[in-house]
Amino acid sequence: MLPCLAAAQGKDASDVVLDTMKKELNRSLTALKRQPVPPYFLSYQLTDNRAVSVQSSFGSLTQSADQRTRLLDTDLRVGDYKLDSTHGGRPGTAAAGPVPIEDGPDALAVSLWLETDRQFKEALQLYEAVKTGQDIRPAQEDKSPDFSPAPAEKYLEPLAPFSFDRPAWEEKVRKYGRAFRGHPEILKAEVAAMGEIETRRYVSTDQAEIRMSLPFYRLMISASIRAADGEVMDLNRTFLSFHPDGLPGDEEALRTVSQMVEMLLALQKAPVGEPYTGPAILSGRASAVFFHEIFGHRIEGARLKEEDDAQTFKKKIGQAVLPEFLSVYSDPTLQTFRGADLVGYYPYDDEGVKARRVTVVDRGIFKTFLMSRSPVDGIEQSNGHGRRQQGYAVAARQSNLLVEASKTVSRAELKKMLIESIRAANKPYGLLFDDIEGGFTLTSRQLPNSFSVMPTVIYRVYPDGREELVRGLNLIGTPLIAFSKIVAADNEPEVFNGICGAESGWVPVAAVAPGLLLAQIEVQRKEKSQERPPILPPPAAAPDQRSTR
Repeated sequence: MLPCLAAAQGKDASDVVLDTMKKELNRSLTALKRQPVPPYFLSYQLTDNRAVSVQSSFGSLTQSADQRTRLLDTDLRVGDYKLDSTHGGRPGTAAAGPVPIEDGPDALAVSLWLETDRQFKEALQLYEAVKTGQDIRPAQEDKSPDFSPAPAEKYLEPLAPFSFDRPAWEEKVRKYGRAFRGHPEILKAEVAAMGEIETRRYVSTDQAEIRMSLPFYRLMISASIRAADGEVMDLNRTFLSFHPDGLPGDEEALRTVSQMVEMLLALQKAPVGEPYTGPAILSGRASAVFFHEIFGHRIEGARLKEEDDAQTFKKKIGQAVLPEFLSVYSDPTLQTFRGADLVGYYPYDDEGVKARRVTVVDRGIFKTFLMSRSPVDGIEQSNGHGRRQQGYAVAARQSNLLVEASKTVSRAELKKMLIESIRAANKPYGLLFDDIEGGFTLTSRQLPNSFSVMPTVIYRVYPDGREELVRGLNLIGTPLIAFSKIVAADNEPEVFNGICGAESGWVPVAAVAPGLLLAQIEVQRKEKSQERPPILPPPAAAPDQRSTR
């Protein structure tokens, strides 16, 4: 069976689309300049996506699909850089209706024409509302312009090679899912694999002409189990790579399933943790998720324009916000870290700005924010972090967040330091957060500025070094206090890859961080399902009665 290949390959097919976009952009701008209130900026972004996906439940196929889409995002602005139709968070872009997935120029030109006309009419109405609002609303704290110029960029990647052997992966997800069947306690056992290629083309009145093409492969294994008190524990393992051979082979995948089953059975019998405050260790992966959720969203510059955002770091430039031994960078140009792919990679952002490494914190001192082309007071230009999911307005977002420690100890030494902290604080135990599945943070002024992170694997660490698995806890707190409690880092940084949802939709992100010792954290009991366990026993068939498909 031959692998699936990208629908179009080579320079010529791609140039047909780019040429049509450039021609229609120039034609529309020339015509609209004759209007009484013309646009001052126009851009088109056309995103081709092909996704081949398969999924199983307990080894039986539940989904197998091959989908192709093409979406158009248009950013048309009326007014000027200082004040335009997007002021106050009004959408500067929206996904158009159906766009032909074939590369014929005529049908594509019609779609661009109709969408530009719709956007222009809407922008005129928004601009009038903006000017009226300036007269009747109180002055905003942020006096920065609505948009910033950007240099002309030309960057044309060839269409990337893409292969995903769908029949082979159908059999793989069946095989991996069947490995859960011998354990009737397991409530859910899903395995999903996907190969995806995304090609983005961008043109603008800044004379930008950009084409990027990148494949993306993912294997996800998810399972859950219920404890006697009703709590449902989930475990998820996700593997992501830019190359099909970057996903695990059968041996590694089946070993992962075996480890998940072992951990789920242990969690089912583990005691429920108690509310606690005291010293704790976050493993490298847990620290990466922690920094992404708690720190990363607070350095996204777009939030500084929101009047109701708490703006934790707005007045912190030049001040210490982390221990002196920690520095933080955001680097979308980094494609790998110690052999692991970083899915927050991109060469240009969604506003045609070249990606670059940004030093956010240097030896504990806060330096700057992640910026799109929407300026804030004191930071006038983008640093290549304008990102969006198709159909959303661009906002400043994270890419690859790297936490580096200039002073480290071994993982074993970090545990010794934890035990010393437990004894010094006269606590019965400390905590070790070995894995975290995600979390959320509140940044609005209307609510307490807090966070909640959802660990999946937690251990109590006793003064004698003994570890005990516990369940049912969430890590909570407020950001500035949490950051001030970091006292040490280990020398084994780990990678977290994920898809992050926020104001501009879902975008791929990565975070890299060492294990951290915190002098004090707080945990609370997590929400527990009130659903009664199943009345009927699970349908655990004898081995010779089970299907092999």
